[in-house]
Amino acid sequence: MTLPDDDGQAPGEPTVTIFADPDTLADGAAGRVADALVAAVERRGRADLATTGGSTPAPLYLRLVSSPLRERVPWAQLHIWWGDDRYVPRGHPLSNVFSVDEILLDEIHGVPIRDDHVHPWPVGRAIAEDLGPDWCADAYATEARADLPLDPAGVPAFDLVLLGIGPDGHLLSVFPGSAAIGSERLALGIPAPGLIEPHLPRVTFNPSILDATAAIMVMVAGAAKADVLARILGGPRLDPGSSDGLPAQLARRSSASWLLDAAAASRLGPRA
Repeated sequence: MTLPDDDGQAPGEPTVTIFADPDTLADGAAGRVADALVAAVERRGRADLATTGGSTPAPLYLRLVSSPLRERVPWAQLHIWWGDDRYVPRGHPLSNVFSVDEILLDEIHGVPIRDDHVHPWPVGRAIAEDLGPDWCADAYATEARADLPLDPAGVPAFDLVLLGIGPDGHLLSVFPGSAAIGSERLALGIPAPGLIEPHLPRVTFNPSILDATAAIMVMVAGAAKADVLARILGGPRLDPGSSDGLPAQLARRSSASWLLDAAAASRLGPRA
């Protein structure tokens, strides 16, 4: 996992782009996602996207299923993964898969993604057979390692990882003080967070996947994220594994693009 060196040298700074409002943010993000997927297919014949859940990706998906991006994205060569998920069945509204099923895979308005190119966490099986979040995480790590190219550390290399951030500075399902940071496990079960809703157990990739991915895109919208965003991008780089650290700072690196609306960026000051 990339962390600041002992001498304080940072792993570079991300590209930060500020949009006027959530609509133009979604427009800009969708175009960049399409570009990344096309480039991946041109480079190696397929594209592997690790996406996110919550409110972040739905507006982006709506742009991708509409012209002109609908015709541009190489759907037949696209594989969709998830960086994390809530420990609920796929059809549950709080599942991170739900918005993909409702928009990208809609029977009428959806796009032609092959069923075997959609890789949800096996939460449904884990729940049905009472196998637990750790089994679910291990099974997903095994699938990812078998299907994706690996970096020298054995970490699956995605073409694009799409992220949001939480009001406490978490990313993926890696919360402040999480055991995921510094863990040797590629994926982990995470207990239900006490302060962040929904209060559900999670399964998540280790943030070490950010070290292997070709490109990282972080989308942040709304004034409710302004304070924590200023700490993430403008504050000192705290140890992300400490109780007062900000795991989202692990995406503060030169390989990342942060796409913000004006409300979210309102506390960044002249840095932006």
